[in-house]
This record gives sequence, C-alpha cells and structure tokens, in this order.
Amino acid sequence: MSSKTMTPSSDRFSSVTFRGNVALSDLAARGASESLAEAGASWPLAGDQVFWGLPFRIGSRVLGVTEGGRPSTIKLGGVCGQWVVLAHTSDRRPGQGDARGFCKAPTGEGRLGEHAADYVFVYEDGSEERVAIRRRHQIGAFTRWWGENCVECVAHSKPQAIPAPHEILGPSWGKAQTRAAAADDGPFVLWLWAWENPHPDKPLAALRVEPISGLVLLVGGSIGKASAHPLRWEARRKAVLELPASASFDAGRDEDARYAQIALDMGSVISATPRPVYPVSDWTGGYNNAVPEISEREVLVEYTAHPDACFQLHDGCRVPVAHIQEKAKAGPLRSVPSADQRVQLKVIDRQSRHPVAVKLHIHGGSGEYLPPMDRHRIPNPCWYEDYSCDYLNQGVHLCTYIAGTTELRLPLGDVFIEVSKGVEVRPVRLRQRVTLQTREIIIEIEKVLPWRERNWVSADTHVHFLSPQTGLLEGAAEGVNVVNLLASQWGELMTNVGDFDGATTHLYNDGGGTAEYMLRVGTENRQHILGHISLIGYNGPLIAPLCSGGADEAALGDPVEVLLTEWARQCRAQDGIVVIPHFPNPRLEHAATIVEGDADAIEMTAWGDLYSGINPYTLSDWYRYLNNGYFVAAVGGTDKMAATTAVGAIRTYARLSADEGFTYDGWKDAVRRGETFVTYGPLMEVEVDGHPLGARMQMTRSGGTVNVTWKVASVTVPMTSVELVANGEVIDGCAVDAEAAEGLFSVAIDRSTWLALLVRGRYPDKPEMIAAHSSPVMIQVEGSAFYSAADMVTILEQVEGALAYVDVLGTRAETKAYKRMRLVLTSAHRALHNRMHCGGVYHEHSAVTDHADHH
Repeated sequence: MSSKTMTPSSDRFSSVTFRGNVALSDLAARGASESLAEAGASWPLAGDQVFWGLPFRIGSRVLGVTEGGRPSTIKLGGVCGQWVVLAHTSDRRPGQGDARGFCKAPTGEGRLGEHAADYVFVYEDGSEERVAIRRRHQIGAFTRWWGENCVECVAHSKPQAIPAPHEILGPSWGKAQTRAAAADDGPFVLWLWAWENPHPDKPLAALRVEPISGLVLLVGGSIGKASAHPLRWEARRKAVLELPASASFDAGRDEDARYAQIALDMGSVISATPRPVYPVSDWTGGYNNAVPEISEREVLVEYTAHPDACFQLHDGCRVPVAHIQEKAKAGPLRSVPSADQRVQLKVIDRQSRHPVAVKLHIHGGSGEYLPPMDRHRIPNPCWYEDYSCDYLNQGVHLCTYIAGTTELRLPLGDVFIEVSKGVEVRPVRLRQRVTLQTREIIIEIEKVLPWRERNWVSADTHVHFLSPQTGLLEGAAEGVNVVNLLASQWGELMTNVGDFDGATTHLYNDGGGTAEYMLRVGTENRQHILGHISLIGYNGPLIAPLCSGGADEAALGDPVEVLLTEWARQCRAQDGIVVIPHFPNPRLEHAATIVEGDADAIEMTAWGDLYSGINPYTLSDWYRYLNNGYFVAAVGGTDKMAATTAVGAIRTYARLSADEGFTYDGWKDAVRRGETFVTYGPLMEVEVDGHPLGARMQMTRSGGTVNVTWKVASVTVPMTSVELVANGEVIDGCAVDAEAAEGLFSVAIDRSTWLALLVRGRYPDKPEMIAAHSSPVMIQVEGSAFYSAADMVTILEQVEGALAYVDVLGTRAETKAYKRMRLVLTSAHRALHNRMHCGGVYHEHSAVTDHADHH
C-alpha cells in the first residue's frame, strides 16, 4: 500500500496500538489455513495506516485466538472514546456438507451468524461490556466468497471511483467502465467493526478476546467521536471548488484513483471535473447542442462522505463537509443543491399528444448534469464503451436519449432543459422551476418541417457498437428513420456479428400507428491499405471475411484475400447497397469499385464534429468521379463509435417513390436512384426542369437552358447562402434567410454537365460551413462526354496504387485468390486507360502497367 493511501485521516480519531502474540508471517503456528498463512505473510501493512479515513497503527505482531484456545487480552491504557473501531479478520471455515454435499440448515460458506468470539471491553473500574462477534455481522473471512458480504462491518479499503480506461491504462478496461468498486474481495481483507461505547467517559483498560469458533485475528484499532456511525456515509452530493488564480486543475489521478488537489478523509471523491458554464439569463435564446464554456478555476466535485468528514485541499487546508452543507460555502468550496426531488418528465408531440423519443439535456444552477435515474451520470466517451444511450457533444455537453418519459431526481430551484428530435422538429430550451410540489414536467415539441410527409426519409448509413434496440431508440430520438448498424472486425475483436442475421429489419413505434423508425444490421468490410466498404441491407449469409490483410483492421497474419470491389459485388448479389464510407479515406481501391460500377454511394461523415460541416476535400474528391461520368449518390453517415457522436449528426435524406409507403427496401431503391441529399440540418427540395435529384437527362448537341428550382428550410443550423455547383464549380448563388428560402437558377448547357445544390450555414459563434449538399442531376449532351483529363489521371493512379500493394507488400493468400484479385484491378485499370488513350491524354506508366503503345 502506497503512502498516498495513508492520507488524509480524520482528526476525530486516534490509533490504538495492539501488542499481539503472533506475527502475520507466522500465522501457520496459530493453526491458520494454508491460504490464510500465505496471504498474511504477503501483506506488508505494518506501521501507520488509514482505513476509511481513520488512523490505525499496525504492529509487527497481531493478536490471534483459536477455537479451543485460551482468551487473550490487549491492554488499552485507559483510553476514552465514543466509538471504538477494530480492524480484524478470521479464517475461512470448512464446508458444512455431508459426503454427498448436502447440509441441514446451511448458513453459506461465510457461516452467516455463526458465533466466532466474544469481545469483552474492560473498564478501569472493573466493569465490563461483552459483545458477541458473529460471522458476516461484526467480522468476515480474510477473503470472502462472492455474494456473501458482511452486514455490520466493512473491508479495510474504502470504496473508490475507478478511472475509465481512457483516463488510466490497465488491462481491466471492461470492469473499469463501472467506475466504482468495493474493496472487499482482495487476497487478505481486514474487516472494520465500529462499537459504540455506552460509557464514553469511562477509561478502557483492556479488551479480552474469548474464542468460540475458528481462528480470529485482531490487527489494530482506532478510537474517537463521531456524530453518526463512523463507517456509514451519506448519499452522494456535489460541491464547487474554486482554485486560486495561480492554480490550474490537475485532472490526473494516482493508482488509487485520488486527485492531487482534493481528497476526503471519511469519504470518497467520486469525480472532479472543470465546471461547465452555461448561460443563465439567455439560456432559452441559445441554440441546440451549444457547448458550454469550461471554467479554468472552478471544479465540480462529486463525493460521498460521513457527516464529520473533511476535505483536504492542495494547500493543506481542511474544510469540514458539514460547514459546506450548513453554510452553503466554506472557504473555497460551495455546495451544489442536492438532487432529491423525484420528478417524472414527459415529452409529447403537440399534434398527436403521444410521448415521443427525444434527446434530453438537463443541468442545474452550477452547470451540473442531471441525467435520468437509469442513465450514466458520467457518460463514457470512448470506443466500445457505449452501452448506455448517451451523447456527449465535444465531451462536455452531456445528453441522453429517452423514449418519451423518464424519471429524474432534480434539485429545488431552477433547472435548464434542452429537448430535440432531429432536424424537422424545432428544438426546445426552457428554464424550469422545481419546488417541493413538482412531481411532473410535461414538454411539448412540434414538427415544423414536413419533409417526411413529402416522402423524404432520413438515414444514418454508418453506426457501430450499439445494440439494435439502443440504435433504434437513438435513431427515433434524433429523427433518423433508418439506422444502419454495421458489424465489423477490429483485429481480433468482432462487434455486432451476433446481431446480424441477413433478414431482420428492426422496427420502432414512436407513439403513432405505424413504425416510422427502422434499423438494419449490415457490415463494414475493411482492409487497412486498400480501404473500407459498407455493405448495407443485404440478405442471406454474412459476407466474410469482415476484414482482410492483417493489422490493424484484420488480425495479425491475415492475408489479403478479397478486394473491396469483390465484397461490393457479393453485396449487390445479395440485394444490398454499397457505400464507400467516410469518403475518400482510406483513399485507394475504391476508385476501381466506382469505375467498375459497383458502388451506389459515397458517404460524407461527421464523426463527432457538429460545426465543421461537410468537408470540402470530400466534395472535391467526389467531384472527380462525377466529372468523368461515374455517378455515385451522396449519403451521410456518422461512423458513430462512441457517445461523442450522435446518430444522424450528419444524415442522408432519400425520397421514396410517390406511390409507395415507407419500407427499408424502398429506401434502398431511393439511394440506388440517387434521389438524395446530405445534411447537418438544412433540408432541401431540388428539381432540374422537373427532374428529381439523381436523374439522368438527355439533351441534343445544341444543348439549351435548364431551370433549377429549389426550396430550403432549417430549424437547427441557421442558413446563410445557397449555391449551384456545375461540374465541380460554383456558378450561381444567393444569400438566404436563416430559416427558409426558395428560388430558381437558370443555367445554359452546352456540354455534358452535372448540377448539384449546396447550402451554407453557421451558428452564431462558429465559422460558416457547408451544411448540406445534394446528389447531382446528370445532363448528357449528345456528342459530349463527361470527361476531365486531370481528374482521370488521379483516378488511374489510385488503381495503380492498389495493384502495386497487392503485387508488392500485401500478404499473399493462395495463388488463385491473388490472380483473381489482380484480374479485377486490371479490368478497372484498362477501362480507365482506354478512355484516356481515346482522349489523347498522356500519363505516366508504372513498370507493371507499361505497354508498347505508350512508346
């Protein structure tokens, strides 16, 4: 045990030194079991120690008494005190069963209630107080069986918060997600039992221990006064610590999970984080998901403690917990009102009056997050640790998802509430007064943009790690009609593969008559050099292998045995759609997939960023293919892998055929047609001479003029402008109102041209971004090919790069697989190469692609 473990300790108690009769290293001589003797010998705790914030002094010898042996006495030297806390333990007892393992009146392995010893407290005046010491009441075994806890004593190490794996490295990342641990399952546990002295002013002369059953060890004691049982802490509370101007908060913790600047003696600091500072007077005027400022000097501290506990601060100052709670402020600490008022919150749709799934954020007057009772108080922002349905915008604006109703504990006074449901519903922000009479809060939300009613369906093409039911709830709460949950592989780890059956479309009813929200499990198949590909909505068996080519996507030593293009073809053969995710990176083989016509869409990705918008680099790379006539639709997917990304932060809108209802297959068909746009918030409708997005139009050699009519609207991201993109260049545009606009652009067409609409927007305190982009309309002019020589060269180079990797560095599978893959890549290369030669475009050849016609 480190020296840090010994501090701080309460000044209300003093240690009592025991002079024992046996060394911990020699317990076998006292009849201890082999396991107890071994554990005791390896337990180096001699000297001053602190258990549960109380001081103890452990001598080189402890007191040991054994069943059938004589009583032993410890001299106490005339100490007085209200509470005597003893650190003791006992050996495990043999099983109670007969030859066949059955027993009458079993008391468990821990022998619940069995009389182990009598402790006789002897006063200097000769009077005595006798206390029966029973197993699992006043004393426990040195190492316990799971599920057999003690009821009147505690393990010597107090409970503590566990840093999450991203805070402190260690092999137990799974268990660390609990963020809490009781310390009663170690190899050698002392049990602390507190005896309330009925005569606190009478000097105690001695403690006599009379054995009854088994081996009992007394190791140390502590004596003092307390306003309540010294081992019983109060419910969790919060306070704000104000650091001096010269100090900054140290978020690091030691191996015992303690912070350097704040600690408790008779208690435990659960968490300490810089305080989020939200606007108070202008809360309702802010925008949804706005990130709070983070205080540089104020720390929000969560703790559990005894009423007599004291905080010990970085400068050595001690602040009693009671002073904070009674006076609201003591020194640099001020109390945060306790969240004790139990309230039901219900969010209903204004029109249907049904409860509906939403995203919810509530905080109190000090910026403290107030989650529902069944949600994380401290959501985890890391991969694979997304078991609750939470959302953390930039790690500091904490939210959760509810299915319309939830139970909370709120503080009295003002709380600040934010409710949202995607991009068609106007977000709600309100300041709510909570009183002792508050039992229910009802919030109405209203859908104001009728895009779903116009047959548009929203979707997220790329979500990981959630369970299907959690994914459905988060999708419904974010207004995402279709969630695509993708199973995959990460080295030796397989995720969501048990949720894949190649058949089931999971449905979620959000209070209406029919299910408006769906989830389907597909796969993201990956190769760390060649690229990734999302195989969505396919039927039948899982397309394996999920990953290929070794670390860090596949397992170490896996060969390159399949291409993205081959995965894509298998997906289409099983009636799926093929999306190139987080386009354009990894930037290599997908060029062949697009050229061969095996991709349906490219994905624009948000990850956890709400404010940068659609990446212009993504658009520039996509435009290369459109400029050469390779049509692939635009879709939006988050690549959600942690609670720091919300489902649908960027999303696809696809328009179903006018004569069909909402089905998953109908959504797939809309993506295949390319009647889509991608958005962070603004919604659009676009037609080119009456043709929808994704259309392929034909014009004669003489060309002509087309009219692009458009309508845009937004209730989340304020819009700033609309721009018309033609063959990768902005050719027209205009400023627009923040919430709604419509207009028309006329375009003279004299060569093959693709047209798309782009919407810019910005939050008041953020830079302008590309907030939405449509798929194109392709206008083919007779005698004019979609062709850009400069772009064609770069596409060809990607295919050559894929060929080079397969030939040179890729771990070889069997020869047949290698030749098959090389043939696929060669086919794409030749298709590009022939187009370039027909266009008279010079390009460099690698050694593997050189040919006589080039010279």
